[in-house]
This record gives sequence, C-alpha cells and structure tokens, in this order.
Amino acid sequence: MRVLLDTNIMLDSFLEREPFVRDAKALLEAIQSQRIEGYVTATTLTDIFYIVRRQTRSLERAKRAVSTTLTLMQVCTVDRSILEAAISSSLPDFEDAVQLACAISENLNAIITRDPKGFAGATVAILSASEFLFRLSSDS
Repeated sequence: MRVLLDTNIMLDSFLEREPFVRDAKALLEAIQSQRIEGYVTATTLTDIFYIVRRQTRSLERAKRAVSTTLTLMQVCTVDRSILEAAISSSLPDFEDAVQLACAISENLNAIITRDPKGFAGATVAILSASEFLFRLSSDS
C-alpha cells in the first residue's frame, strides 16, 4: 500500500507530540520495515525543517528530521501542474490541496492525516493514523 503522510503526522513523530507520537512512530516503523510505502510532498520537507527548527531551536535536529524523511519516504514533486490542480481544487486549505493533488498524481491509496475534514470530498481515502494502523494490522 502506498500512502501520503500529512505534514502533521511527520511532525508528531519528530517533535514527540502527545497524544499522537505513538501512532506517528508506528507508521514510520511500518514504512521502514517496508510493510507500506510512504510519501510526502516536497513542500512537507520545508515545513518540517522550519517547524522543527523553530520549536526545538536546533539546526541539527531540523536537519536530522529532513534527512530521516528523505531516507524513509518517497518525495512527491510539487510542480506547476500540482500547484494549478491545488489552486483549482475546492479544498479551502491550499497545503491540503497540494497534498491531495500529489496523492492523485502518484495514484496513492490514501492520505494519513489528523485533519480528515480538511480533505472533504477527496477521491483518495482519507484516514487517521489510528484508522490506518488498525486496517494494516487487520490485513496482516
């Protein structure tokens, strides 16, 4: 299964945000063990760097978060066609629209997010981390 992880899921893991860190780390472990194939958008990497650096005040930790993401995840290209699809989308949040456009472009099975309402009307499955992990464990 090929899934896109929303930026917040990645940040939950890197910043150990409760009560979400456990599910976020379980998703990354499933990706690392190749039970699933994980994707992020190219813009997620810049967000991760900025937010981790700002919240931890550590350039090293921000670089490590980006490096870990690059090691584990496939990166969806954000180019003009993705941005045009996102801006013409009915989603009110542009960042969510970019992620959805990337997921559609890459024919991904799902987007894993803490904000399923932000993806209302999406043609791709939108799941919380716990929903996805439950389905993954049921399939095993």
